[in-house]
Amino acid sequence: MSAWEELRWNIIGVLGRMFLRFWWMSCPLKVVGEDEYLRLRKSKKPVIILVWHGRLFLVPPFFRGRGVSALVSPSQDGEILMRIGSKWGFKIFRGSSSHSIVRAWVEMKKELENGGELIIVPDGPRGPYHTLKAGCLKLARETGALLVPFSFSAARKKFLKSWDRFLFYYPFSKIVAIYGNPIAIDSGMDEEQTEKERARVERVLIELDEEADGYFSPKPAE
Repeated sequence: MSAWEELRWNIIGVLGRMFLRFWWMSCPLKVVGEDEYLRLRKSKKPVIILVWHGRLFLVPPFFRGRGVSALVSPSQDGEILMRIGSKWGFKIFRGSSSHSIVRAWVEMKKELENGGELIIVPDGPRGPYHTLKAGCLKLARETGALLVPFSFSAARKKFLKSWDRFLFYYPFSKIVAIYGNPIAIDSGMDEEQTEKERARVERVLIELDEEADGYFSPKPAE
């Protein structure tokens, strides 16, 4: 990377953090279901946080400063996330289902075996939409980490016309961040059992999005 390209990416990172911080600070936030997650972190249990590609907008400011690791694609979108996240205390591993992940896999295993936590986007970076890839289950099986689904939504929001239906929330909008129940993966599962569990975790993540989107919807009259 040339000096000019490095400067350009650094500027993008600074502007990205300024933008996200302004959006974040303007919005009142409600966090739901975090008790079990906090209990796991207090006991130093390894955790893999799962969040769909389309729900990433909240992730950098929400998890900043916690020393969380993240698997980020070696794409341009991933470079933006890396430039933003690395200055907010994230430990970044580069790799994805469409790029070499061998080195990142070794590093992620070491991080989790030492009781760390890792964010994985299980349908990224190219989809298909809401299709969970099995790598997160394999990583949990090999390290004993628990999978923790995560999602968010907002009272005032817009879904972009992208493959991931990226959720954009407006400034000064109410936001809800929701943790799902931790999911333990049996280390002795065979291929058929793993596929059933993959489908189940996929459904849990989809339902968590639906719960988040319905949080600010008017309740039907009884």
